[in-house]
Parts: sequence; structure tokens; C-alpha cells
Amino acid sequence: MSHSGHDMPTDHTRTAILSAAERLYADRGFADVTLRDIVAAADVNLAAVNYHFGSKDELIAELFVTRSLATNRERLNELKAAEAAGGGRAAIDAIFRALVGPTLRGCLGPDNERSAAARFMIRASIESVPPIRRIKNREIDHLRKFAAAMRRSLPGRDQVELYWGLHFALAMAHQTIRDSERLIKLSEGSCDLNDVAGILDRIVAVSVMALTGGEAEKKAPAKLVARDAR
Repeated sequence: MSHSGHDMPTDHTRTAILSAAERLYADRGFADVTLRDIVAAADVNLAAVNYHFGSKDELIAELFVTRSLATNRERLNELKAAEAAGGGRAAIDAIFRALVGPTLRGCLGPDNERSAAARFMIRASIESVPPIRRIKNREIDHLRKFAAAMRRSLPGRDQVELYWGLHFALAMAHQTIRDSERLIKLSEGSCDLNDVAGILDRIVAVSVMALTGGEAEKKAPAKLVARDAR
């Protein structure tokens, strides 16, 4: 009789299940993977999966929450550093950079093509499954902190515009992650999806332009004209 499952230490069993599930979901997607597939890959029995997680949805939710918490922590650390550097008020481009940088770096680039964690998060972005949708809609406290930072950065701006600006920045990042393969084909490889820093620069630039209407750029030449007139 196999000793797998019951005789394994609980923490080891749980880790084996999570690791196998993340790898299978990353490779095959959420719909095509069954609990029995996970049981076989983790070398545990079905009772162990049911004991630790109860259902496939709970397993997916745990994986997503674990990865999301790490990303959100990185986002907030970058935001905090940007605000500290600005004496409590970060520039709007630094706020957008903190918002989308960790997500892009966590999913794109040559190192992440081999990472089950990165490929799992790409699947989570591409495939809309109920447990992940529920978490995304519920866990928005970290985004409220970004909205507050944006209000401090652009105090005269309509709050509704700030929310749309935040939403569009996230949308651009997620769309880039979701449809990177299509963009490579469309551009015949000229758009380099491994240049994560360059992608981040583009998304931040477009986000700032959309929110400020290019006001910063418009004001600079006016000052130069005034200086030349003296």
C-alpha cells in the first residue's frame, strides 16, 4: 500500500498539493485540470486534498491570494518609498510605476517563462474564473491607498478622473500580459515583450498623459518662450 498522502507531514502534503496545482493550472488552464489530476501530480490521496482545501475553487483561491499578497506588498512598498522621497507626496508617474511595475515584472520577461508562479498569474489574468473574480472584487484596500496617493499628487483633479486613471493603468498592464503573444505576432516580433522596463515606461507615460492631458509638457515650452523674450 502506498504511504503517500496520510503518512506525509501535514505541511509537506499541503505544499505538495499547492505546488502541483499551480504547475498544472499554469500549463493547462483552470477548466482542464481536475482534482484527480492534482492528486496524481502531488502523489497524495483525494482525502488529503479535501481535508486541506475542500474544493477546487478553494485551492485556486488560495494560490491566487498567496501570489496577489506578494504583489500587493511590493506595490505598497514602492508607493511608500515614492511618497517618502517626495516628502509625503509622490509624483504621479512614480505612483503609476509602483502600481503596475510589480505586476509586469512578476509576469513578463524570459525568467518568468519558466516560472510556474508567473504562468499561473498569467492564466488568472486570461481566464475569468469565479473564485479569482470574487477575490479581485473584494480585495481592493491596496488600490484605495493608490487612489489616496493620487489625490495627494494631483489635489485639484476630479476624483472620478483619478479612479479612471488608476483603472486604465491596470487595464493596460493586464492587457499587455494577457495578449503578449498576439502583439508579438501582430508586430512580427518588433515589439519586445522581454523588455519589461521599456513596457513599464510606455504604460506609465500613457497613463500620465491620459490623466494630465500632457499639461506638464505644455507648460515647459511656455516657460522657455518667456525666458527667451527677456
